[in-house]
Amino acid sequence: MEIRSGNADLLGATPDKDGTNFALYSSVAERVELCLFDADRRETILEMPANDGDVWHAYVPRSGTGQRYGFRVHGRWDPDAGLRCNASKVLLDPYARQISGDFNWNGNVFDYTRGEDGVLAPCVLDNASDVPLSIVVATKDVAIERPHTPWAETVFYECNTRGYTMRHDQVPEADRGRFAGMRNKDVLNYIKALGITTIEIMPILAFIDEEHLVQKNLRNYWGYNTISFLAPMPRFAGKRPVDELQDMIRSIHDVGLEVILDVAYNHTGEGGPLGPTLSFKGIDNLAYYRTEQGNPATYIDDTGCGNTINADHPQVQKIILDSLRYLHADIGFDGFRFDLATILGRHADGFSTTHPLLEQISNDANLVNAKLVAEPWDPGPGGYQLGQFPDRWAEWNDSFRDCTRRFWRGDAEQSGALAQRMHGSSDIFEARQRPPFASVNLITTHDGYTLADVVSYEDKHNFANGEENRDGHSHNYTRNYGVEGDTDDAEILQLRRRQRMNLLATLLLSQGTPLLLAGDEFGHTQGGNNNAYAQDNETTWLDWQRCKSDPGFVDEVRELIWLRRETPLLRLQDYVHSDQSPESRFEWFNLHGEPKQGEEWANSQIFSMLIKQAGDAAAIVINGHDQAAEITIPASNRAWRIVFTTSESKLEEPEDGKLNLDALSITLLLSSAAV
Repeated sequence: MEIRSGNADLLGATPDKDGTNFALYSSVAERVELCLFDADRRETILEMPANDGDVWHAYVPRSGTGQRYGFRVHGRWDPDAGLRCNASKVLLDPYARQISGDFNWNGNVFDYTRGEDGVLAPCVLDNASDVPLSIVVATKDVAIERPHTPWAETVFYECNTRGYTMRHDQVPEADRGRFAGMRNKDVLNYIKALGITTIEIMPILAFIDEEHLVQKNLRNYWGYNTISFLAPMPRFAGKRPVDELQDMIRSIHDVGLEVILDVAYNHTGEGGPLGPTLSFKGIDNLAYYRTEQGNPATYIDDTGCGNTINADHPQVQKIILDSLRYLHADIGFDGFRFDLATILGRHADGFSTTHPLLEQISNDANLVNAKLVAEPWDPGPGGYQLGQFPDRWAEWNDSFRDCTRRFWRGDAEQSGALAQRMHGSSDIFEARQRPPFASVNLITTHDGYTLADVVSYEDKHNFANGEENRDGHSHNYTRNYGVEGDTDDAEILQLRRRQRMNLLATLLLSQGTPLLLAGDEFGHTQGGNNNAYAQDNETTWLDWQRCKSDPGFVDEVRELIWLRRETPLLRLQDYVHSDQSPESRFEWFNLHGEPKQGEEWANSQIFSMLIKQAGDAAAIVINGHDQAAEITIPASNRAWRIVFTTSESKLEEPEDGKLNLDALSITLLLSSAAV
């Protein structure tokens, strides 16, 4: 086959009408071979003829869309020096937009063999039949019409592409668990009617199942084991993954919903020094991964996954920016949730808000309209950085989660903390001039218990993961109300139901940006498994029959979400405090309607929040005690109307500011003008 010099600026595989340009960055390669495969995996090897600025490039005429390919990188093998070139290994293109083929855990996928003395020698076994291959594709140019939902109106809904539709009876069986299932009109109409504005899709970029899972006949469900920053996971599509992903996003946009993607750029599925070699490790190990200073054989593992990407390296910064631009501008995602986002701001000496990679993402002209959401922590030293991300970013707020759970389960001295969280966590975000939307409030996410399990289990039940119940968090701030797990006790079931609604009402009546875990609105349970990353089965797949068992609960959640949308006081764009003008105030009161004092925050779980702005007022009244109470509504000179309550007793409109509330309840009252 003919091969000639190509264009070094076009990283990856770029087809045109006459052929395909191939380009690969490697600063350690002595030479690079382009490997072209036919449908039967017969290989043709072509030496790439040119190298400009550490980019190897070639142009192959008459090679076009659908061509399977990979690279073999020749260079120095010296693991002690962090150099792992091994031409026996066909490597995925880091810029591949589509991949195909299974990954098989066997000796062929490792770049080393280990001698009795522990020394790593290069493995000469060819891996071409055991790894996915890159595929040349031309991305379809589509017009993207985005909803552009303002932050103050945003309600996130986290869901898994596979689990959301696997048991949905309105989704054709062939579409379940795929992009096609998520574009189903019944699925999208349900989400839209619920009041959600923005779907947060869990990772869909190509990943592999960890070896220990395969050995246990399990597989990765969450998707946080990425091997490609651009290519969709073949598991979620048919023969046209890129087109099918674009079609899914277009269908979501067509009903007026946004969709953001959970991206895991912090590590890859290549693991540590004894992990497999699939792409980055064999192309330029020291460029892509952070290693110990003075000991380049040892990876720094600030992610808990064996490796950590090297956010300081220009090529890592470039591929992450290129990935984001592609996924936003070409594929259509409206924003991104960054897994372990502190890794993207890590220098060798720790996290920095002004890290060049964070600043590039924040200021990139191509991402100016993209929503950016950080998971603001990682397992490394100094890895907890809630409130420290740049101005444009919002952040998952685990302080909101923990405080809200602790308050409603009855922990002492939580009222003051809950008031701060419901104020939008101004104590965390305001000092750095961040708005309330920066706090992404959550009660549950994929990582942990579902809402139904928060009120049903006090101990984790993760034995199905095959780790003897050692995995998962042990401090979850949950309560089972007398029985661990399932029960037929009507009183316990009723109390659990009310507590689920109290937790959701706290979420949706608080300042900040709410995030709802898909299935929580109808009681999805994982049987107490709080680390279901390996449960690609009915443990995690949403059981839509639960909607029918208690449709009233779904209706109440829908009512709450729409109340939030229709009540600007519940989603202020700036922080309001008690010492502002009489027309614009945010205040807290005790059960007598008097300003709540310091010692009362420690001793009482009854309080009211009064929000006033431009003549309108909202009162959120919380009774966290296990007994009913008479509460005086603050600003009793106003005419109040009850618009939402979790009290099971019928509430009368307050007279003389008095309101009788059930135990463990939350109530929202509105007033539009003073009497």
